[in-house]
Amino acid sequence: MSWPEVTVVDACVRRDGRGGSPTAVTDDDPAATDADRRAVAAAAGTSHAAFLGPGRTPDGGRPVRFFTATAELSGCGHGTVAAQAVRLTRTALGELNDRQHTGGRTFDTVAIRRPAGIEVWFDQGPVALRHPAPDERAEIVAALGLTEDDPHPVDAPRIAAPGAPRILVPVHDRSALLRVRPHLGRLAEVCRRYGLLGCFVYVPPVGDRPGAARMFAPAIGVDEDVANANSTGCLAAHLLDTTGAQTVAIEVEQGDALGRPASVLASARRGPAGITTRVGGLAVVRDGHRGHDRT
Repeated sequence: MSWPEVTVVDACVRRDGRGGSPTAVTDDDPAATDADRRAVAAAAGTSHAAFLGPGRTPDGGRPVRFFTATAELSGCGHGTVAAQAVRLTRTALGELNDRQHTGGRTFDTVAIRRPAGIEVWFDQGPVALRHPAPDERAEIVAALGLTEDDPHPVDAPRIAAPGAPRILVPVHDRSALLRVRPHLGRLAEVCRRYGLLGCFVYVPPVGDRPGAARMFAPAIGVDEDVANANSTGCLAAHLLDTTGAQTVAIEVEQGDALGRPASVLASARRGPAGITTRVGGLAVVRDGHRGHDRT
C-alpha cells in the first residue's frame, strides 16, 4: 500500500547531535494491515516504525503504535522520542506538552525545541523488578556468550518490566561490553521461552561518567538496537532499588558497537505506585514531511 510521507528521525542522539537510532514515523492508515505496518521499517531502512493515529482516546491520549519488521511492540522508548519530535515539528510551538496512548496505557510527554534538536521526555510509569531464576539466568548468560571474566563483580542480572519484561545483565567494563557476541538464534529461543523482550547488557554509570549498554532483542527481530530508551529507564529503576536512594538520574551511552553513537537519559523515584521512571532523549528530525496532526 502507499503510505503518507515517512519521516526518518534520529532518536536519542548524543549531546553534539551525532548518531541516534533511525526511526520511521508516519501517519497511520486505518485501512492498513499489520503486515503493511511491519513492512514500513524495512522499506525506510530503520529497525522500528511509529504510526501516529488520528484523534484522541477518551483519557486524552494521542494513539501511537510501534512495529518492527516482525512484530508490534507494546511500547518503544526511542520510538516515543521520535514520534513526539515529529508532533512538535508540525506546530509552531517551542514546547509541546501532550499525552500519548500506546499499548493500552496513556502517559504524559513533553517535547522542547533545543539548538541541537528536539528534547523529549515521557513518563515510563511503574517498573516491576525481580531476580531471575537460576536456570533462566544461566541460559541467558550462556546465549550471550559471556566469559568468566565478563560479569560485573558486584551487580547481578535483574528482570525489569515497565510492561514487557527484559533482563538487565551487568558486565565488568566497557571492554567486556564491546566483546559481547551473542548466539542470536539461541538467544531468541531462550527469550521467547522465558517471555523476555531481550537482553540489556550494561556497564553501570560511575560518578559523572555515563553508563554504557547494548540491547539484543532477536526475539522481536532486532538483533541489536542502536538505543533502547525503555531499558535505560529500567536500569534507573534497578539502581534506585539496589542503592536505597529516593531518586536516581542517569545517562547511558549506546550504539557504539554499531557505529551509531546514542545517548539516553532516565530518572527514577519512589512513590505510592512503587518505583516510577521518566525517560528522555534528544531527537533530530532528518527528513521533511507533509503530514499534519488530525484532532
